[in-house]
Amino acid sequence: MCSYLDKQPGTPRLLAAQLFRAGTSIGANIEESRSAESNKDFISKQAIALKEAKETRYWLKLLVKSEMMPEEKIASLLDECEQLIRIITKSIVTSKEKS
Repeated sequence: MCSYLDKQPGTPRLLAAQLFRAGTSIGANIEESRSAESNKDFISKQAIALKEAKETRYWLKLLVKSEMMPEEKIASLLDECEQLIRIITKSIVTSKEKS
């Protein structure tokens, strides 16, 4: 989807860059959390991933609300994003309970 948006003139191209950065940052921060130096460091990196997932959700919703992308094309991505938010939130809560 980012490739498609990037080929469009104007605003869709700008949103593609934002969406790409936020979306790929989720995985990068999750990966970093796997080599955390402490439980506090793990929670911190997971919290960053959660913020990036919420930002990704924002950009996806904005694409629909601004009618740059039809909702049916975004629905599965939004669902996946919501699932990631729930998983990361649960990971943070569980880690906080252990500390």
